[in-house]
Amino acid sequence: MDHTLSGRTERRLPIIAVVGLAHCIPAGTDGEKTYTDNISPHGARVFSKHPWQPGDVVRVTPLNEDSAWGTVIYCRKLPDDRYGIGVKFQGPPVMWSALHKYGSV
Repeated sequence: MDHTLSGRTERRLPIIAVVGLAHCIPAGTDGEKTYTDNISPHGARVFSKHPWQPGDVVRVTPLNEDSAWGTVIYCRKLPDDRYGIGVKFQGPPVMWSALHKYGSV
């Protein structure tokens, strides 16, 4: 993999997981129910109905899993009026069960 082109230091798995996506500020907002396009222990691509700004701090919460906090790295409008957002997780690697199932962590 050419890291200079993707900016990633690890491979992401094409795992679709239903998640909650919410701004961290203001706290307590429920956000939207959506899904991922791909995930790794350090990041994810998540679909959204709304545009996000690079630098926004977000909470990504899979069903029946702990939340991961991260920073929006990019937001791209998709042809179907959705947005694909790249999220880089903060802190230790996420240990979601989907990653264990596919042997990524």
